Amino acid sequence: MEKTKAKAVMEAVLFTMGESVEIHRLADLIGEDLRTTKKILREMAEEYAGEGRGIALMQFEDAVQLSTKPEYYEYLIQIAKTPRKVTLTDTVMETLAIVAYKQPVTKIEIEKVRGVSCEYAINKLLEYDLIQELGRLDAPGRPLLFGTTEQFLRSFGVESIEDLPEMNPVQLEEFKQQAEAEIQLKLDI
Repeated sequence: MEKTKAKAVMEAVLFTMGESVEIHRLADLIGEDLRTTKKILREMAEEYAGEGRGIALMQFEDAVQLSTKPEYYEYLIQIAKTPRKVTLTDTVMETLAIVAYKQPVTKIEIEKVRGVSCEYAINKLLEYDLIQELGRLDAPGRPLLFGTTEQFLRSFGVESIEDLPEMNPVQLEEFKQQAEAEIQLKLDI
């Protein structure tokens, strides 16, 4: 592999990994021996050390990692401390409500209530740390059980799931009718 491409490949891997990677793995990746790979990494480190670069190539015994240069930490901290505003779509909120009120609950149970696949919504809720895996149901296939997290409680200003508002029976009936209508629409298509 030509040197420019080898540098780009290693840079991409190190950036994406966000942690140290063994030099021998990088050597295998670019198809070079250890000595050549170390030489290329030294060149990269020199390039990053130059003025106007915000990252550095750190070496630890037999591994390397990309990191922020210490003089730029204050800027990184300003961004990292800024809370990320999460906007939940209706689909994700519906899924979260089902988990909150029926926990522990399986994906199949959530899909029965919603009438549609909820893979995306569950993944988003896991990513936002609003739900978590609680274990597996002792049933065929051993499906995962989901429940809410402490982050969920903090986000919604409740101390425990017992503090969640009770479902209004009229609203509950409306939800059921909407879900049945959605299912019927899908069956008609």
